[in-house]
Amino acid sequence: MRKFLKELLSNSVTLMVIVIILMMIIPIPVSIIDFVILLYWALSMMILIITMSIHDPLEFSIFPTLLLVTTLFGMGINVSTTRNILANGGASGKLIAAFGNFVMQGNVVVGIIIYIIIVLMNFLVINKGAERVAEVSARFSLDAMPGKQMAIDSDLSTGTIDEKEAARRRANVSRESQFYGSMDGATKIVKGDAVMSLITTVINLVGGMIIGMVQGGGDLQTVAQTYTIATVGDGLVGQIPSLLVSTATGMIVTRAVAEGSLNEDISREFLAQPRAFILTGLILCALVVVPGVPIGVCLAVGLGVAFGGVMLKRQMEKQPAIGRAMNAAAQAPPGGKAAAGGAAQAAAPQQGGRQAEKPVSEADYFKDVNNVYKLLTVEPIELDFGYSLIPLADESVGGRLISRIVIFRRQYAQDMGFIVPSVRLRDSSTLGTNEYCIKIKGEEVARGEILTNYFLALESDDVEQEIDGIDTIEPAYGIPSKWIRPENREKAELYGYTVIDPLSVMVSHLSEVIKMHAYELITRQEVVRLVENLKSKAPELIQEVIGPVVTYSMLQHVLMNLLHEGVSIKDLETIIETMASAITDRGMNPRDIDGITEQVRIALKRTITRMFCEEGNMKVITLDADLERAMVDSLTKGENGYYLALSPDILQSVVRQTQTELKKFNGLDQQPVILVSQVMRVHFYHMIGQFYPNVRVLSFNEVANNIQIQSIGSLKLESQPT
Repeated sequence: MRKFLKELLSNSVTLMVIVIILMMIIPIPVSIIDFVILLYWALSMMILIITMSIHDPLEFSIFPTLLLVTTLFGMGINVSTTRNILANGGASGKLIAAFGNFVMQGNVVVGIIIYIIIVLMNFLVINKGAERVAEVSARFSLDAMPGKQMAIDSDLSTGTIDEKEAARRRANVSRESQFYGSMDGATKIVKGDAVMSLITTVINLVGGMIIGMVQGGGDLQTVAQTYTIATVGDGLVGQIPSLLVSTATGMIVTRAVAEGSLNEDISREFLAQPRAFILTGLILCALVVVPGVPIGVCLAVGLGVAFGGVMLKRQMEKQPAIGRAMNAAAQAPPGGKAAAGGAAQAAAPQQGGRQAEKPVSEADYFKDVNNVYKLLTVEPIELDFGYSLIPLADESVGGRLISRIVIFRRQYAQDMGFIVPSVRLRDSSTLGTNEYCIKIKGEEVARGEILTNYFLALESDDVEQEIDGIDTIEPAYGIPSKWIRPENREKAELYGYTVIDPLSVMVSHLSEVIKMHAYELITRQEVVRLVENLKSKAPELIQEVIGPVVTYSMLQHVLMNLLHEGVSIKDLETIIETMASAITDRGMNPRDIDGITEQVRIALKRTITRMFCEEGNMKVITLDADLERAMVDSLTKGENGYYLALSPDILQSVVRQTQTELKKFNGLDQQPVILVSQVMRVHFYHMIGQFYPNVRVLSFNEVANNIQIQSIGSLKLESQPT
């Protein structure tokens, strides 16, 4: 028995749909029709309440299917009540009769007009509007998918999110497109239901009067009164839940930019405008000058609305402003307010290990020579920003800059095997209110400007229509962009733009700068830490190699070379073993750092291939045989080894051709790669890297054997004018 009940419950939805379909065929007794109608009402009310309570339409992703089920339910009830009205002389339950008498109030014409108004309002206003919104949302959601996917990939590459979160977001983008596509079709069902209710009403009225006069033998007035009450009551009973479901449909397809439930959004956005309340109240009070208006009502409503606006304004003024809070927090001792490595720190003068009981002036603070020495400290990475950007870093007001930097440090350590030093955050009065400055070892290397109340829309070749905004250049990658208002975000994504929030713009810029200068940040001390960390895994290797064969200085320079070209140093064991083998087995000069680095790169061929390859296919630019031969012939030996001594004409030609060929990588997910022979790799990189630092130069020996190489361009030796 228990097993039977369990199976029954698990298949309850299937049974419900079957019962609904059978309702159109099997007559429902008048005694239980009221119960079925109330059940239909309860289901419709729950659907409406759920749509008003959810934060995101995808939280109610079964809505399109549920819409079909409720429509079938309503149609089944409609068929049953029509059968009862026509077969039982207009009798189809107490609920229908009660609603018919209540609306008509003894006047047939008024009842019919009210019913027609409700039906047309549902059909022409709510249904038609919801249908159009669903149709446009479905098309725009599909068009916006590439832009949203690019935004997810951008967040993943900067370390803002991990692989799990990226997979979840991609699934949501796909589900969103499918949801709005289903809603586009589901609204047609609602529209058909409204049309069918009109047809059913005509059938009930005309058919009932014919049956009543022909078969019942009643007079026209009595028959009309009886069947009109039943028809209007039946129509209203069906239209109430239909109106609820239609409203829910319109609500769920129009909440594209909602951030919370309907109640939360109204409280946050509508009630946050006290000025509108006050002006509206004053305008309503001013209506008393119009002759004939009810003065008491106008004054009561107007003063009530204005009073509510005044109370809202006072309540908002009591809340501490972010700027005042940040000013108070900025009253730090000499050295300013700072955050390092994701942990907030505040510098306070200390006396005897205890905090000073009263403020210390700057002159008194620096009387202590130890405090002067603190000024000589050079931070590895600093991020200075203007006043308007302080809330992005202040966690007390919801700032997420520190947490985003922590996420990036973790992701970079996992990918590259190098832990980024602590990032010192400072608010600077020398910068513009919206500016920020990135410093490496105390010197500025990059600067940018963001608008905290806007979003950055990145342009692409697939933009269908230009959007209004403030023209700018994306600081990290130099992409032409526009600062747009938040309300235009969805529109920009539909047009093909990739939209990024201001914080992500700054974090992306910071992360790219750190990646570019990572080789400068790997100090001798950090190398010692990496070796000590490896010692727990390979103690014999460290004991045998580090010191006698490979010095910390050699290892540091090799790691710097690898990071400079964007190669991961995570496999430190292989790097140290290869260096030792190159020196002891191959007899390489320990001072030949470039040669040793080339041997390490070959040993890391799988790592290099993975980093610069896309799905087993690597698109590259190659060198023409004549050009490579000319480069080999131009190799000249100097005090520090060989160097490339190309003529200025050939150098200019190579740089010009490279600029043209690199355009072929636009739109590809892969980083630009130039493939050369092993003997020329390091020399060609030193030559071309000063012009195009983001281009990766690989040798054939550094590409895994299972990778397919596809040449999409070639650099040639152009004939020189005589």
